[in-house]
Amino acid sequence: MIKLFESADHVNVMYNDLGSGAMVQANQHLVVHKGEGLVLDPGGHKIYSKFFPEIAAILSINNLKHIFFSHQDPDIIAAANGWLMVTDATAYLSTIWTRFITHFGVDELVIDRIKPIPDEGMVIEVAGERFPLIPAHFLHSSGNFQVYDPVAKILYSGDLGASLGQDYAIVEDFDNHIQYMEGFHKRYIPTSKALKMWVNTVRKLDIEIIAPQHGAVFGNREMSNKFIDWISTVSCGLDLMDEEYPIPA
Repeated sequence: MIKLFESADHVNVMYNDLGSGAMVQANQHLVVHKGEGLVLDPGGHKIYSKFFPEIAAILSINNLKHIFFSHQDPDIIAAANGWLMVTDATAYLSTIWTRFITHFGVDELVIDRIKPIPDEGMVIEVAGERFPLIPAHFLHSSGNFQVYDPVAKILYSGDLGASLGQDYAIVEDFDNHIQYMEGFHKRYIPTSKALKMWVNTVRKLDIEIIAPQHGAVFGNREMSNKFIDWISTVSCGLDLMDEEYPIPA
């Protein structure tokens, strides 16, 4: 557990070590504002059994009011039914994925508490504070969103900024950190046009921290700006492909 921000009535906590075995490393995030909770990308079933008691140690489960799913990957939504069955929370997921999430066993008793996020995004209120759900389509998912916390000035960036294989939780040497991000972004992000759209969007925000779903966090304004500058130059996906696919023989 790592506290990314804390004030008298607001706290942002990251859990980066709840996974095990062969599963891809993933960060789970909890935001508590004036006693009301928001969970971001809570993970699959094995994470659920560990994450739930961690939250209960900080926040009454009755006060967990919001669950955000940035996109449809199983390391985000596989345990959705568990969260919805034991809380009264409202969940938020891109409108293009709401009919797919039922394949993870979401019960008909709770499906109406999964609210579709329109393509243009929306705002949710956490104890009266407005949190924008910002479009980030094709980064990497075709229906993808990020959350901006205006109190802590944290952008929860989902898969964008993901890193794999490093042994630290907070980026201190950006140039050295590139090696842990480059392969992921070149393979998983389909086009640099989406990256440039994102850069143009987030430069309008007051960002102190960028917190991805995988790997290390950009823990201050300097590192966050270095990431934004770097990602604006990355070629990826279709930019790197040939004119045709190979046919295996």
